[in-house]
Amino acid sequence: MSKAAHSNAGFSLIEVMCAVLLLGIGIVGLTQGVTTALSSSKECERQTVAALYAASQIEFLRADGFLVEETEEGDCGEQLPAFRWRRTVSATRIDGLYDVLIEVSQSRSGRKIYELQTLLFDPPIVQQGSNSTVDPDSSEPRNKRRRRR
Repeated sequence: MSKAAHSNAGFSLIEVMCAVLLLGIGIVGLTQGVTTALSSSKECERQTVAALYAASQIEFLRADGFLVEETEEGDCGEQLPAFRWRRTVSATRIDGLYDVLIEVSQSRSGRKIYELQTLLFDPPIVQQGSNSTVDPDSSEPRNKRRRRR
């Protein structure tokens, strides 16, 4: 065996250092990718929980059987302590049609996470034998109760 053939048989220190550098860059990229995927997954979970809670607020209004123009807000309970909600019900130009806006935000920062807006119809109360509606501010009872919280 000649001396020249023997010197080309192994890796040089520079080649090993380049290989270690490339491996290190790959591992750093991989860990950043995993970190980004985990944070995106957590944000997706927050969005989903907020969307479900907002939809449940709409269903509570439908279950009540009547709508009142108001703005209410509160926390989302012991199961969801990181969230707060605000519900705004306002009348539209069409009698009996209400614009409902539900906003869910983070409790600590107040940053809005999700917003759900829809229209709900609450037909005006009609007196029997009459085509006129009852004034909601009048003393006549509507025979409807507010939901307890």
